[in-house]
Amino acid sequence: MLRSTDNSAATPDGQAISQWSGEAREQAVQKMFTAIARYYDLNNSLLSLGLHHRWKKITAASVPVMEGGRALDLGAGTGDLALLLNPRLGPTGQVAALDLNMAMLRQGIQKIATRGLSSRITCLQGNAEHLNFHQDSFDAVTAGFCIRNVGNISQAFSEIRRVLKPGGRFVCLEFSQPVSRWLRRVYDWYSFHLLPTIGTLVARDGTDVYQYLPASIRAFPNQEGLVALLHKAGFQHVEYRNLTGGIVAIHIAIK
Repeated sequence: MLRSTDNSAATPDGQAISQWSGEAREQAVQKMFTAIARYYDLNNSLLSLGLHHRWKKITAASVPVMEGGRALDLGAGTGDLALLLNPRLGPTGQVAALDLNMAMLRQGIQKIATRGLSSRITCLQGNAEHLNFHQDSFDAVTAGFCIRNVGNISQAFSEIRRVLKPGGRFVCLEFSQPVSRWLRRVYDWYSFHLLPTIGTLVARDGTDVYQYLPASIRAFPNQEGLVALLHKAGFQHVEYRNLTGGIVAIHIAIK
């Protein structure tokens, strides 16, 4: 069920990640994603119990089917969401798959090429806070588990709104706050205890990426907090849909 809200939504509370701030945070996050790029898809499936495939399908389905559409997928990583967007844009449609991390993007380039879609999905390296596209360029912008890693969320939202065509929509899939107290307790235990162990073992990685992941989720705005930030960026109509009890949420914002 989609929930529509207005500008009176509350801003989020939550704990800051003091050791992850500014340029140092961006560099640390990029280093971590570079280290795990080869194992990212496998770990996503393991750590989400395969649910991330369903979450991404629902996200892509939130973009209307159109002819000759243009879409931008932010934080495209290994290309899953860009591939799901492709058939919704018609035979002449185009997807720009943008990611700041080149190691992750290489995995996406390979996956897209294997499916013979390199002419329809263009992989680009870039920063969500400074989009190198003209105003009113895209019918839709998507972001799957990307915004949580952005240094300045408000700046990214303003850029997303700028590059969207009037009436275009931004669809954001991100971890959020479970709606029930018992699920929050179970999810916190899983996130801070089991997830880091599994993720580190599978990726054979000695960095703090799977410690950063749950900490970044804890610090990220909740459902209503993200609505407030989207309204502040100038989006007039914003609604969200909780999935899996609110572990993740899909926010849809219309320019």
